[in-house]
Amino acid sequence: MNKCFNHPYFKEGYHLPSMKDSSRVKIFSYLDAFSLLQASNVNKNWNKIAESDFLWRRLFLHQTKQERRMACAQSEDFIYKEAAENLGILGPVAYLSGSGITVDGQGKSIICIVSSTCKLYTWDVQEGTMIWSSPAQQSNITNLETLPQMDPLATCTITRICFSLKAFLTKDGPFLMMGDSDGNIHTFTMPELRDISKVHAFQYSVDLLLCSPDKKWVFACGIHQHILPKVFFTECLLRPSEYSTPLYFTVPFASCYRGCWTPRRENRITLMYRRGSQKKTGFTTFDLTAESPWGRKDIQAHQIASFLLPVHIDSPNWMGVGDGSIIVFESGSYLFLFTVNGLMLQRFEGHQSTISNIWVDSLHVLAASVDGSIHVYMWEEGGHYPYLKRCCHLEYLGSSLTPSCNQVSRAICDNVSIVRVVSRVHESNILVMYALNS
Repeated sequence: MNKCFNHPYFKEGYHLPSMKDSSRVKIFSYLDAFSLLQASNVNKNWNKIAESDFLWRRLFLHQTKQERRMACAQSEDFIYKEAAENLGILGPVAYLSGSGITVDGQGKSIICIVSSTCKLYTWDVQEGTMIWSSPAQQSNITNLETLPQMDPLATCTITRICFSLKAFLTKDGPFLMMGDSDGNIHTFTMPELRDISKVHAFQYSVDLLLCSPDKKWVFACGIHQHILPKVFFTECLLRPSEYSTPLYFTVPFASCYRGCWTPRRENRITLMYRRGSQKKTGFTTFDLTAESPWGRKDIQAHQIASFLLPVHIDSPNWMGVGDGSIIVFESGSYLFLFTVNGLMLQRFEGHQSTISNIWVDSLHVLAASVDGSIHVYMWEEGGHYPYLKRCCHLEYLGSSLTPSCNQVSRAICDNVSIVRVVSRVHESNILVMYALNS
């Protein structure tokens, strides 16, 4: 038996594949999570192997190890790399390799980034090298969505301007949703880009699409002051023939410009909005359910909390959520934690300049400042006090003496790396990469 089957994590009673399937198990052990899901759809035998506890437990152990490394990392544990090429003005950036887990358990991060040169670039973060660049496109690329190991196989022409994109995986496969300038939401299969539904949501552009962690709900809104956001039942967009009309809930808060689904409470969404002549910032939180009285599905939304920020706190531009009851946002050079009911929990200081952007997922919070530096935080497990802990401060080590990150650029991370776009006054942007030293 393979030695890894005797790992102490696998207790008595842990279900392993039969020995006759051991060769396939060994092959499948080199696959990442997305590839395992694809393999499970081939036939019943592959499905049984691909869904084995052993393979998924192995992936979980690698991910947990990497998460702990990131949580304990200090600035000296990162290798600083900077793109030497002149890439022009850089736009959206996203990871292609998911969580950074590879077949040998070592971290490998691949990113894709948009340039004002009308090209896409991919980079190996650990090596700090460009892997591929696309041919120049006929027009600017304004939006970017990625899925792990999905090669470009199709193109699709649309008659309206694309304002928002959201790609996601379901048990039925990968899908792409697009919001256009006329207020329509298009849903495509991937990678074929076959248009399966079109729903008219608003009279103005759809500027933001957010899919809940369980893929059951899609939040859509626009920045126009008269637009009331909507939450759609995803299934009716994926299977329009089964629904006479789309199921959705209209959120009674105009001027919503940020929103976040709660990672561990998948039916909960928190929205940031501005209202009144003084544009006061507020937050509101809803829990959603899909009920089926008399055989007909109906969406119910329950507002569980709402509050306005105190007048002495400047309106933030970015937000995120931790567990089901904690909101994080920036204001000036401070990072704040509030409950959904409006109780301030923490105010993090020590940022030497204004925070230009924050990036939040279920594990990390990155606060990127206008001086090019990044403060790295991680959520406390289980949502316990102090809720969010400061991990390290990564300085900008480039040669430019005048970084200026006032443009909308963001830092992102996986479990083994952090990537940031640094803008310079009157010059092209710089792609900055921090890789955990293995």
